[in-house]
Amino acid sequence: MRVTWIGHSTVLVQTQGLNILTDPMWLERSSPVQFVGVKRVREPGVRLADLPKIDLILLSHDHRDHLDMRAMRKLWHRDKPLIVTGLGNDQILKRNGVHAEARDWGGHVSLRPGVDVIVERAHHWSEYDPGDRDKTLWAGFTVTLPGGNLYFAGDTGPGDMRWATEARAAGAVRLAILPIGAYHFAGHETDNHIGPDQAVTAFEQLGAAYAIGVHWGTFELTSEGINEPPDHLRAALAREHIAADRFRTPEAGEAWVID
Repeated sequence: MRVTWIGHSTVLVQTQGLNILTDPMWLERSSPVQFVGVKRVREPGVRLADLPKIDLILLSHDHRDHLDMRAMRKLWHRDKPLIVTGLGNDQILKRNGVHAEARDWGGHVSLRPGVDVIVERAHHWSEYDPGDRDKTLWAGFTVTLPGGNLYFAGDTGPGDMRWATEARAAGAVRLAILPIGAYHFAGHETDNHIGPDQAVTAFEQLGAAYAIGVHWGTFELTSEGINEPPDHLRAALAREHIAADRFRTPEAGEAWVID
């Protein structure tokens, strides 16, 4: 398994002949228009044009820092990947000429024999355009794979924290993609994003062999330092006596090969 963090929540996972991409995001700004809005502070680690043929895209929700419609259109027209998302997001994509399979939490989509995508519960919210808050479903995903599953949490707050245990029910997790940033706002932890401590708890509840920390170092969405989450993650791992090489935060564009 070869894992490359491209930036924010965009990860390329290459395993068993499949190229899997999470929340494609290449825009300069997290905004419906590119002349104003939160600006990217870290360039994508891989150019969109340099991606291999993508077989599967996991789209967690419709927020503008996760749904880059330009990238989705380009990848759809170039590769015709299977795109799996939560209910309602398929209609946003359809209006832009992109086909997706939408499911409720617990729904399944088959990619090929032995490889299924399960739409998992998450604790978040949605809004693509003003006035459509919570009209679409946010989600995480499990991709069942021989030799151990891939889990992508998407954007999630802690909620009841049972979402990690529920995902474990699908089988052993080889790699978990967990958010670790945008957790501190105006002196308080947010309800909509887990931080490093909660990500470590989720890692343990999943029983994952490895994890990669995402949703940090790309857009300044909240008040913690832009590069602070990896430091806090290392401290949280040390407190729980978890080897740091099991839960990593690679540099953008760095390939991590997991045996």
